[in-house]
Amino acid sequence: MKSQAVTLFALMFAAVGLAHDHHHEEQIPMNYVKYPYQAVYPGDDEVTADSIFSGITTFAKLPWVQCLGKDRDTTFDIAFIGAPFDTGTSYRPGARFGPAGIRAGSRRLTLYGGYNVPLQVNPFLSGLKIVDCGDIPVTPYDNKYAIQQIEGGHKELLHRPAFSPLGNDALTGKPLVPISVDGKNHPRVITLGGDHTIVLPLLRSIHSAYGPISVIHFDSHLDTWKPSVFGGAPSDQAAINHGTYFYWASQEGLIKNGSSIHGAIRTTLSGPADYANDDASGFQRIEAREIDTIGTDGIINKIRETVGDRPVYLSIDIDSIDPAFAPATGTPETGGWSTRELRTILRGLDGLHIVSADIVEVAPAYDTNAELTTMAAADVLFEVISVMAKTPLGKVAN
Repeated sequence: MKSQAVTLFALMFAAVGLAHDHHHEEQIPMNYVKYPYQAVYPGDDEVTADSIFSGITTFAKLPWVQCLGKDRDTTFDIAFIGAPFDTGTSYRPGARFGPAGIRAGSRRLTLYGGYNVPLQVNPFLSGLKIVDCGDIPVTPYDNKYAIQQIEGGHKELLHRPAFSPLGNDALTGKPLVPISVDGKNHPRVITLGGDHTIVLPLLRSIHSAYGPISVIHFDSHLDTWKPSVFGGAPSDQAAINHGTYFYWASQEGLIKNGSSIHGAIRTTLSGPADYANDDASGFQRIEAREIDTIGTDGIINKIRETVGDRPVYLSIDIDSIDPAFAPATGTPETGGWSTRELRTILRGLDGLHIVSADIVEVAPAYDTNAELTTMAAADVLFEVISVMAKTPLGKVAN
């Protein structure tokens, strides 16, 4: 009797062991893709508007890749990364929640498919590998350390090889070579801010691949103020904030002077000396009110004449849009451009070599229940990736 009980126990133990050894892969549903490198988007004349509100919230339902964690060897062509930092702001905080808010506002980007009618491209079906890398871990306790974290996280993404080769020039058929100063084919990184202080570490990262860079900066404020003017610089760290980062970038040689430009400027000043300092920092300016006289075409022409065919970094403060359309920001200024006008101007950058970009100062706590600001931010970035998808970061060798 005892031997029978032992035998029965042994059989039960073996059965349990077999159950534990069973591979989960054998139970995966049919057509399940365990590690997709790209989200599934509807193509021409395919089903759209199907449960776009469901699932984990990434930018435009892109696949989430832990680029700074277990997926640190994964390559891509365009990566979205959050920089949830807002301890350099001078008025209303809250932009640390900007990355999450922008992702929420992007959920309906592909509701009817991702085809951009004016630019005649679907960036999500362009053959590029586009991913959402989540956020850079940023401390809220030490600005100096946080800035180092942002630079390091961005640089780690920027210096991976791009997933796709550059290919050949569309006009001549000749092979393209990288436009970077280190001769490598870098991916593009789109950063979700965060207050505008983050652009100093981002430009330090960009400089490591492209050298001094031309900058297109959409903002209601200059952000080139001397620290002695903006905030008074009570300490070395306080001297670096969302109104002075371009001053420091110019001092460090990160900006290509004379070929950089602000757009949508409408700030008050301490006086004319602020504009003189802005000139010395290497920027030209387009005032927001100029849209009434030269229109969007005139603004586009000014920008293109300034940056030429140089590599360019694009920085967009959501407060370039009038607070009637985008109220959720740290330092709102009335008299700005409409969402439609900014999107038109961004489409006018088609053909420029935009190496990377950011959108900043989205503070969702001040938004409406209808998510006006976060939707505007997401739509602005849709125009940016559409422009990027059409122009590779290459040139024909001389």
